[in-house]
Amino acid sequence: MGTIEAENSAVAERSDQPAKLLNKNFVLLWQGQFISQIGTQVHGIAIMFWLKHATGSATIMGTLMMASMLPGVLLGPIGGAFADRHSRRKIILYSDLFSGILVLIVTLMLFYRPGDVDFIVVWLTITYIFMGITNAAFGPALSAALPDLVPREKIPAANSLRQSTMQISSFFGQGLGGVLFRLLGAPILFLADAVSFFISAISLIFVKIPQKYPERVAGFRAIFDHFKKSIIEGLHYVWKHKGLRSLIFSAAFLNFFIAPVGILLPFYVEDTLKSTPDWFGYFMALLGAGALLGYAIAGWLYIPGKKRSLLIVSLLIIESLTIGALGLVRSTYIALIIFFFIGLFNGTINIYISTILQVTTPTEIRGRVFSVLGTVAGGLAPIAMGLAGVIADLLNKNIPLIFILCGGISAALAILVSLGHEFREFLAHEIPRAARAK
Repeated sequence: MGTIEAENSAVAERSDQPAKLLNKNFVLLWQGQFISQIGTQVHGIAIMFWLKHATGSATIMGTLMMASMLPGVLLGPIGGAFADRHSRRKIILYSDLFSGILVLIVTLMLFYRPGDVDFIVVWLTITYIFMGITNAAFGPALSAALPDLVPREKIPAANSLRQSTMQISSFFGQGLGGVLFRLLGAPILFLADAVSFFISAISLIFVKIPQKYPERVAGFRAIFDHFKKSIIEGLHYVWKHKGLRSLIFSAAFLNFFIAPVGILLPFYVEDTLKSTPDWFGYFMALLGAGALLGYAIAGWLYIPGKKRSLLIVSLLIIESLTIGALGLVRSTYIALIIFFFIGLFNGTINIYISTILQVTTPTEIRGRVFSVLGTVAGGLAPIAMGLAGVIADLLNKNIPLIFILCGGISAALAILVSLGHEFREFLAHEIPRAARAK
C-alpha cells in the first residue's frame, strides 16, 4: 500500500476541539439525527408497502428507489467539495429543513388525492430526486464534521455512538413501522417523518461545528475552477492510495449484489413467507439490534491491525453467505435470526472501516474522500435496485432465487478481494487505542 500522507496529522489536534466525547455540540447533533432517523425508518416502511399495495410492481419500486439514490451518487464528488468549502453545519441544517418540506408536500397529497396513484408515484419520484441531490452534500458534511466535534482518541467511540443511534432508531422506527402502517396508514407515517426533519433542523441551530476552510475565491469562473480542482484533488488522493482505492471499488461491486435484498424484502415477507407487514418491521428491528451490538463491539473493543483486517475480511464473506441463506428458509423465526446476524456482521465492519477512513484522511479533504466513497461504492447500488425490480417481475417474483444468487456472488467477490495485499494492509491500519472500553 502507498504511504498515507500526513498520517500523523490526518485528524489534527485543534485548540477548539472539546475535551470530552459527550459535549454540547456533539450531543445536539446526535439527538437531532436520532429523531430524524426514527422518522426516516418509519417513512421507509410506509413507502415500500404503499407502493407494493398500490401498484403491485417490483419494477416501479426499484425505479423509485433508484431515483432517490442516483442523484446523490452522481453528485457525490461535488457535494464533498461543497462540504469542504462551506459551512457543514448549514449544509446539515438546510438539508433537514428542505427534506421536511418535501415530505410534508407528499403527505398532503396522500391525504387529499389518495386515489390518484399515478400522479403520486410521479411526484414521489420528483421528490426523491430532489432529496437525493441534497443528500449529496448532507452525507459528506455529516461524516466530515463528526471528527471535529470530539477528541481525536474518541473518534471510534463517536462513530459507534452515531451508528448505534441510527440502529436504535431503526430498531424502534422499523420495528413498529410495519404495525403502524397497518394501523395508521402511509399518510400519518409520512407526516411523522416530516416533523422529525423539522425537529432535527431546530437542534442544528444551536450547534457549533469547528471547520478549517480552504482559501476563499471570488468570481463564478474562479469558484468553478476551485470546485473542479477540489474534486480532482479528492479523486487523486483516493487513486494514489492503493488500499483505499481497493476498498472503494470492492464496496461498489459488493453493494451491487447486496442492494436488491432491501428493495425486494416486502415481496419476500408477504409473498414468500406469507406474513404481514409487521414482520418486515420485526426483521428490520433485529437487523438493527444486531448492528447495534456490532457497533458496540467495534467501538469499544480494541483489535490490533492485522487481526482486525482478518476479522473484517472474514465477516464480509460470512455476511454474504448469510444473505444467500435467506433464500433457503420459509420460517419467519429462522429469518429473524438470520437478520440479526446480518446486522451484527455489517455493523462491526462499518465502524472499523469508517474509523480507518477518518483517522487516515486530513480534515481539509475528508469531505471529498467520503463523497468519492459514496459515489463509487454506492454508484452501482441504485442501478442494482432498478434491475432487481425488473428481474423480479420477469421471474414472476421468485425472490428466494434472487437472494441465493446475490449472496453467493457477493461471497465469491469478497473472497477475491481479500486476496489483495494492499486491501488487507489498509484494513490493518492502526487506530487510536483509547477507544477501548475501560
